[in-house]
Amino acid sequence: MGKKVLIVGSGGREHALAWKLAQSPELSELYVAPGNAGTAQWNVPILSGDTEGLIKFAREKKIDLTVVGPEEPLSRGIVDVFQEAGLRIFGPTRLAARLESSKFFAKLVMREAGIPTAGWEVFEDAAKAKDYIRTLGVPCVLKADGLAAGKGVIVAQSLAEALQAVDEMLGGAFGEAGKRILVEECLEGQEISLLCFADGLTALPMVPVQDHKRALDGDLGLNTGGMGTYSPAPVWTSEVEKIVRETILEPTLKTMREKGMPFTGVLFLGLMLTQEGPKVLEYNVRFGDPETQVVMLRLESDLLPILWSCTEERLSGRELTWSGEAAVCVVMAAPGYPSAYPKGIPIGLPVTLASGEAVFQAGTELRDGQPVSCGGRVLAVTALGGTLAEARERAYGLVGKIDFPGAHFRTDIGVKGL
Repeated sequence: MGKKVLIVGSGGREHALAWKLAQSPELSELYVAPGNAGTAQWNVPILSGDTEGLIKFAREKKIDLTVVGPEEPLSRGIVDVFQEAGLRIFGPTRLAARLESSKFFAKLVMREAGIPTAGWEVFEDAAKAKDYIRTLGVPCVLKADGLAAGKGVIVAQSLAEALQAVDEMLGGAFGEAGKRILVEECLEGQEISLLCFADGLTALPMVPVQDHKRALDGDLGLNTGGMGTYSPAPVWTSEVEKIVRETILEPTLKTMREKGMPFTGVLFLGLMLTQEGPKVLEYNVRFGDPETQVVMLRLESDLLPILWSCTEERLSGRELTWSGEAAVCVVMAAPGYPSAYPKGIPIGLPVTLASGEAVFQAGTELRDGQPVSCGGRVLAVTALGGTLAEARERAYGLVGKIDFPGAHFRTDIGVKGL
């Protein structure tokens, strides 16, 4: 008997997961709640925050496995509620999800586990934060403690900018999420996103990805949820992976187990490869977006049994097969993103795509059968290639075939990997 799977969420990440799971020989039925125009054939009109509605649906349809995309429902404890209802779900519990929902908690875990990370202090008082910054010096990094949709981080280059950021953040710029702020030393090096499957005991790293956070070419402009990714990253080696496993991954899982909150789901390590070795910038507790898009395109193994074994502490001894090809994902955003942007722009997509190409939809909805934009990051245009240069060429070639008036995208995704 095939398995029935429900994916929770509506972004490009969820479209990529649906695209991959739909290829599984073990799948019988797939549902995405609420999904977007790209997942229309699987959509169910239940919002990702409606836990009761999702549980009711999972029971009615006898769903075998629920996979949660976004961090918001995870941080509110959707996994706990599903488990209490006797339903199988992939993701961390509310307590374990604090690795992402509280930067302060994450730093305490790192301190306890002896994990290499930037020097830091936490503040609720603006005057004390400013004193610390004056001692620390600039550049420095300021982070809202809570969830701020990937935008709660400010890298201050000057003292004036840092002091102003303290006032803005503690003054309510990020609401509840910014009532407490972390001030950290600024790490130098290459940034890597490493997504890892975890079953509480064992972690299985996926392929390394480099993300482009800034809105404009040359890493300029405002921070965004991510403007594009590529994989593999040339700076990543088997030696670096070994160090990350031994000094970061395994101690994190061990400490979480000892705290009575074993971590199951995707543990996403935001890493900086510094002169002293890899250090943790942050943890996320779910598939990254737009990292998932390149990872799913490169994953040759069946995703469904991997997710299943994570929910049963049976990850040990499993291996993943990856394409030797490179993948590049270019995000096409609404004009004006990440500031104010219009919605309802009609989008024309290519009728057919070649093998190794995918247009994952994010901020889209169907209007009279036509996809229109309804968010900031609208499409994640992704392609494989024999080399990084070829993958880039294919991805941008695909961007050129899409009719999306006024679309904003970076033209240099993957360039630093060349």
